[in-house]
Amino acid sequence: MNKILFNVLILCTALPAMAQKVKFTEYDLKNGLHVVLHQDKSAPVVAVSVMYHVGSKDEQPNRTGFAHFFEHLLFEGSENIKRGEFMKIVSSNGGQNNANTTQDRTFYYEVFPSNQLATGLWLESERMLHPVINEIGVKTQNEVVKEEKRLSNDNRPYGNILSSAFEKLFTKHPYRWTPIGSMADLDAATLAEFQAFNKKYYIPNNAVLVIAGDIDIAKTELWVKQYFEDIPSGQRISRNKITEDPITKEIIDTAYDSNIQIPAILCAWRTPGMTDKESKALEMVSAVLSQGQSSRLYKKMVDTKKNALAAGSFNYALEDYGAYFTFAIPNNNTPLDTLLKDIDEEVAKIQDSLISETEYTKLQNQFENSYVSTNSKMLGVAENLANGYTFFKNTNEINMELDEIRKVTRQDIQNVAKKYLNKNQRLVLYYLPKK
Repeated sequence: MNKILFNVLILCTALPAMAQKVKFTEYDLKNGLHVVLHQDKSAPVVAVSVMYHVGSKDEQPNRTGFAHFFEHLLFEGSENIKRGEFMKIVSSNGGQNNANTTQDRTFYYEVFPSNQLATGLWLESERMLHPVINEIGVKTQNEVVKEEKRLSNDNRPYGNILSSAFEKLFTKHPYRWTPIGSMADLDAATLAEFQAFNKKYYIPNNAVLVIAGDIDIAKTELWVKQYFEDIPSGQRISRNKITEDPITKEIIDTAYDSNIQIPAILCAWRTPGMTDKESKALEMVSAVLSQGQSSRLYKKMVDTKKNALAAGSFNYALEDYGAYFTFAIPNNNTPLDTLLKDIDEEVAKIQDSLISETEYTKLQNQFENSYVSTNSKMLGVAENLANGYTFFKNTNEINMELDEIRKVTRQDIQNVAKKYLNKNQRLVLYYLPKK
């Protein structure tokens, strides 16, 4: 298939259909692998994805960065795929692939022309069944991860601001470190430790396989059984949620960054996890404050007062907890405390009174448009189906989300702001240039 045409199909697949109910078939293989199939024949494209329920929160404090490291390491090859050949096989068959890791899960995927579905299934089964984890691969990917950390965090302006905040916001839970982890921990790890981590977490009974696109359901089920059912299951994984003590007094701290010349100020609150209904309302608070140029913080601080180069907020929703952030970067040497005062005033307005009907209508439209846009692509559908199964214990969450958005009221938005975004519950971080 022409590569340009294929890229267009990936971007444009099924726009009208995805605004409607997403139909799917789901079942378990005997080894515990959960399988979700979604058929959409509007374009000859298929997404093959595997989500493993493992992220940085599953690491030990002295061995951080393992989950993100495996995001890279499991592209090294398998007993039947030579080292360095994985991505070549994908591209030579007209596909695209990638992976990403969060605190809670690791997500691998390929997007192929639909006539290459079997290729995608074979690749993911090889990754799961017998990846090659040896000293050569570990050393190679260790250098790759170090370079990524330099580019994305250590040598990037404001690249460590969130990791500095998480370190202070969480004192017991593994969310206190971010997925990139510590290079010293990776350097100190033995090959046996990497192999043990793989054996424990990258197993069929800790994963969900989602296939979305132009597929024949019956034929796909046969291929799934052929490629995946004989993969041995692993030991059942048990997790105990680590509970943080409530923050009852404002925490004020400072962090330094040698890559910046302009300071920043950031506030962070600990909030409910992604499956809590209040999490969606907190997302809407952040949209009122900072989504678009008509949002409250942008209009006040960037547009009108011109005392900030940037100002915003966002709800960082994770499985066990969430973290709500506000931030600003000054313009014309505006004191950071002035920016903090301006942000606090806007947060207080949401706490003290309901947002307007006009703002509420705009908010609903923004969230509905985002929902439709995400589910207009096969990869977006695949990831949402996987998220529903992994975190909500309900694959049909993809069809419930829009109703959940519509059920959030103006009063709900005010209530969560009053409940969580108080000064005595937050971290204030002054992020300053380091000489």
